[in-house]
Amino acid sequence: MKYKMIVTDLDDTLLNSEGKVSDKNKEYIKRAQEMGVKFVLASGRPTFAMTDLAHELELAKYGSYILSYNGAIITECATGRIWLEESLASEDAHKLHDFSREHNVNIITYVEDEIISEERCEYAQVEVELTGMPYRKVDCFKSEVEGPVVKCIMLENPEYLAEVEKKLKEGLGKEYSVAISKPFFLEIMKSGIDKGASLLKLAKKLGIEASEIIACGDSYNDQSMLEVAGLSVAVENAKEPIKEMCDHIAPSNNDDAMAHVVERFILEKIAL
Repeated sequence: MKYKMIVTDLDDTLLNSEGKVSDKNKEYIKRAQEMGVKFVLASGRPTFAMTDLAHELELAKYGSYILSYNGAIITECATGRIWLEESLASEDAHKLHDFSREHNVNIITYVEDEIISEERCEYAQVEVELTGMPYRKVDCFKSEVEGPVVKCIMLENPEYLAEVEKKLKEGLGKEYSVAISKPFFLEIMKSGIDKGASLLKLAKKLGIEASEIIACGDSYNDQSMLEVAGLSVAVENAKEPIKEMCDHIAPSNNDDAMAHVVERFILEKIAL
């Protein structure tokens, strides 16, 4: 079998506009796993916000994995064991908070399974709805972040946030991994941490070559894993630069994109 692993982003890729996996996608994901293909959920979401979906797709049964926080944590579904964890030091989070204040954008992070920030803006509410995690407004971000955090997110309207991204990369780009996920989410992780780097570490652990991986995504924080995979797939609704860099364009996230990928590149290849 040419491909031994499928890794996919969640929001706007595997999940439809209602935030769900279609029955057809579920069927084909199960068929791929039954054939021995490892299935990996790769998202900027916290692990907490991915476990129900992993259970729904029976990842534990087939020895598959969760790659959360844009690659900062890798979890083995069968055991719940965290195989990889890379965090920002509290000093880094404080520095990023200072940068956010300087550039007048909101910043959130995760402390003890809560989302915290000093301001509950409309974009922070989106993260609450996506993750299902509780939100806590704090008086002082720095005093709440006393230990390592997995990532921070800066939030603002997309046009201005794109300018902030450029300034952050120019000033602190060598210190952190930076990527836009949703247009109003600027995600910051430890340097060297992204979906692609963590995916390669997982593949090496499992004895899978990069050429044997299919990666599927729609946005800029998916770019690193699309670049390293043997086959890169963008959904039809993906950002144009992401579509331009990919080997194949699948139907949209509302049109059973994952079923298409499995049928085209797993089942048809076996039939040949």
